[in-house]
Amino acid sequence: MIRTSWSGGARWLIALGVLGALAAALVGFLDLFAIPPGTRAFRVGLVHMTLNLLVTAAYAANFRWRDAGHRHDAGVGGGMLALNAVSLAALGVSGYLGGKLAYRYGVRVADESTQAEGFVATHRPPDPTG
Repeated sequence: MIRTSWSGGARWLIALGVLGALAAALVGFLDLFAIPPGTRAFRVGLVHMTLNLLVTAAYAANFRWRDAGHRHDAGVGGGMLALNAVSLAALGVSGYLGGKLAYRYGVRVADESTQAEGFVATHRPPDPTG
């Protein structure tokens, strides 16, 4: 049965977005583990990953909420819209951080000398020679 309501279409677009996010996460993990730990770029990458996973979980929960006993022709409630708004805001912050990784630090897109700024250690280990 084809649903012609906006809320039914939005529900399936959310499902496609969650599946796409999970596929992107696989590549993102590979990119993250190519960054040396203890660097600014790695720290930004961890925050970017965490936000993306939280947003994906929020949209998956939103899909389940819309699917669990909700009449699709009744529209979308305020709680669902609020969850979408908060998720979209977090996704915007995560997108900014992803842009910072790519365009400022050159992670996985630039040569090593361009990436050097992001790969500087955030703290120096103590000198063992004194």
